[in-house]
Amino acid sequence: MKATELAQQQIERAIRKIADKFPPTQEANVMTDIHFRVTQDTGELMAFDDNDEEINRCIIEDWIGDTSDNFFEEIPAVFRKCLDKMKDTIENMSILKPFSFVLENEDKESVAELYLVDDETVIFDPELMKGLDEDLDAFLKQLLAD
Repeated sequence: MKATELAQQQIERAIRKIADKFPPTQEANVMTDIHFRVTQDTGELMAFDDNDEEINRCIIEDWIGDTSDNFFEEIPAVFRKCLDKMKDTIENMSILKPFSFVLENEDKESVAELYLVDDETVIFDPELMKGLDEDLDAFLKQLLAD
């Protein structure tokens, strides 16, 4: 799935609306996670707190009627790109740290952890880390051979 500019803008707008509900000037809330729930056939994107109360809802037009089998394998990268772009806004939300953004399917099953906000921990995009084990093994093998 190619992430279009429109889809990215719509996701970023949804993230901004969520962040607006937790301005940095407020006392931090105890909530620990924000759950994005995506319905593949309708393109609906909803955000929920830990108590399953809706925080935001929108439609990602490019996702309406998407029937691809790998939909939930491809959209985490789109979300991560948007979340990383809005890093400063997200990390200043008035939610007690650590908290995370989690992607769920319409059955409320966790698909991927998208972003963790913590003062001391950083989670890398799995795509960035792909092949790292093989590279480290080859490096060690070459080092031991010398």
